[in-house]
Amino acid sequence: MRLAFWKKKEASQPKKKKSFIREWVDAAVFAIVAASIIRIFLVEAYTIPTGSMEGSLLVNDYLFVSKVSYGARTPMTPLAVPLVHNTLPFFNCKSYTELVQWGYHRLPGFGHIERNDVVVFNFPAGDTVALEVQQDQDYYSLLRNYNNDRAFVKNNFTVLSRPVDKKENYIKRCVGIPGDTIEVRGGYLYVGNKLSKQYPHSKMTYTIATNGQVSLDEFVEEQDMNPEELNYDPNSKMYIANLANDQVAAIKKMKGVIAIAPFVLDKNDTRDNAFPNDTANFKWNRDFYGPFIVPKAGQQVTLSLQNIALYQRIIANYEHNSLDIKDGKIFINGKETTTYTFQMNYYWMMGDNRHNSADSRYFGFVPDDHIVGKAWFVWLSFGNKGIRWNRLFRSIAHLEQ
Repeated sequence: MRLAFWKKKEASQPKKKKSFIREWVDAAVFAIVAASIIRIFLVEAYTIPTGSMEGSLLVNDYLFVSKVSYGARTPMTPLAVPLVHNTLPFFNCKSYTELVQWGYHRLPGFGHIERNDVVVFNFPAGDTVALEVQQDQDYYSLLRNYNNDRAFVKNNFTVLSRPVDKKENYIKRCVGIPGDTIEVRGGYLYVGNKLSKQYPHSKMTYTIATNGQVSLDEFVEEQDMNPEELNYDPNSKMYIANLANDQVAAIKKMKGVIAIAPFVLDKNDTRDNAFPNDTANFKWNRDFYGPFIVPKAGQQVTLSLQNIALYQRIIANYEHNSLDIKDGKIFINGKETTTYTFQMNYYWMMGDNRHNSADSRYFGFVPDDHIVGKAWFVWLSFGNKGIRWNRLFRSIAHLEQ
């Protein structure tokens, strides 16, 4: 028997050319997979929905969020429709299933969260939502409005639970990192007993006393401000306006302006329902808040009936322990205790628009496993007058100046 190794094999039949539909499907699948990988591990697009970060970031700023700055968080809810967050467009239903849940893991990043970074994160109090309620009021606020009557809320609203990575995305400035001491005095933020960095476009509400001969209408138009943020009382000859720091400086120079000062709540005025919603022990509001220490992994805190409200969501919701209070005593996982050691790092987030921001003053600490990424740059922006050309392809650092 001769083995002709050198003989060529008979030519196989040429491959059948893919149909147009098959080529289109293959291309679409590849594009979706590639875009999903980029979105999960590298960058994600985000749109500014509210004015809470004005004037550093504006409504209808379209920006990219870097996942590599702090390290990408691997998916915790892997069975989900790609390229959408938690709701399917047009169908208004969940875009994911919780049949499979993975634990929290973060890949190595280029660095860690630093004080004053602009950060995108999952809304901590968004583990339960009432769909009929606007985003600026969470489920727990709704419960308090109805005297914590869960049955009533459940029967009158569509209530859903959401895993960590499917909670709504928020964007704020990280003003407090683990171990920082935070306090707000008269509307001004102090970190470690030092006045926090002031940004020229950060906003607060001010009262403007005039001689009655001043009109700010032209100023509002020049600054592309929302006219609803300016109110005038002809009897007192005073304006109340939401202004950025650089706008305050300009108004001070106007003829006829007598005085301008922040419009702050009185100390111990608790009507704005600030976190931790325990007015008996924490008489805090947006303008007078703290002091307190931002929890750090490994830090031990002494617990009491007077401070448990500050830490109960950390203990029970974020670090998944059972927490009970019986006969004036605190029980964690069935054991009486007077101390607790934090398992994760936490952060304190506030909007630059200090008097128009639903931030940590209202929902509390942000856990490390809720961090999505670092705001990178604005690639498109629309205002009342059309495209804001001066904001296109500008880094966050540039827009803060």
